[in-house]
Amino acid sequence: MTEAAAKVVAITGASSGIGEATARRLADDGHHVFLGARRTDRLDALVRGITAHGGSAAFRALDVTSAADVHAFVAAARERFGRLDVLVNNAGVMPLSPLAALRVDEWDRTLDVNVRGVLHGIAAALPVMRAQGGGHLVNVASVGAYEVSPTAAVYCASKFAVRAVSEGLRQECADGRIRVTLVSPGVTESELADSIGDPTAREAMKAYRAVALPAAAVADGIAYAVSRPAGVDVNELVIRPAASAQ
Repeated sequence: MTEAAAKVVAITGASSGIGEATARRLADDGHHVFLGARRTDRLDALVRGITAHGGSAAFRALDVTSAADVHAFVAAARERFGRLDVLVNNAGVMPLSPLAALRVDEWDRTLDVNVRGVLHGIAAALPVMRAQGGGHLVNVASVGAYEVSPTAAVYCASKFAVRAVSEGLRQECADGRIRVTLVSPGVTESELADSIGDPTAREAMKAYRAVALPAAAVADGIAYAVSRPAGVDVNELVIRPAASAQ
């Protein structure tokens, strides 16, 4: 890839799973990646690995539930690489439980990270992209943006919201300068299930995750959307394991 074709891509939730895989894939493709997450030790190791293989990467600690922190993250990406071409809103949590369990703190955390985190990313990146004449917002949702299952009502609600916000943003950006992509993975190998504290939901998830995509498969989808030529906007990608009916 020529330097002129390389893009500056900021990725939230980049310390593991889909975010980490996307960072590796886009860096391998020749893009400059700027990575954010709370676990900076993992980000440091990831950046060291990417740069050791000739890639271009940097990182900053990030809490997507803080609008100020997300603005600072975007500003730091621009300071490091000079612009921002793509923001991948990937950070997410999945603390499943039956509604009757009344785990209200987990509901709040889910909405704060999965919905407000995406909105904070849009609020920070959209003015920058408009000012520079273009950009691409990639929002990672889930197949839970299209269907609801027991123990996942709040999680699915958060992903339905990401889908709605993405479609609204796409319509508002129909002048062709800002592209919007919604990526909805099925069951994917990640640490999301580690946050499930409810024993019933945790046991059910073991069977649900018996067939799972590697995170790299979702990263491939994101890389495909990012690589499309100007004037082509891949709006929605639903990526499932071929052997899964979910």
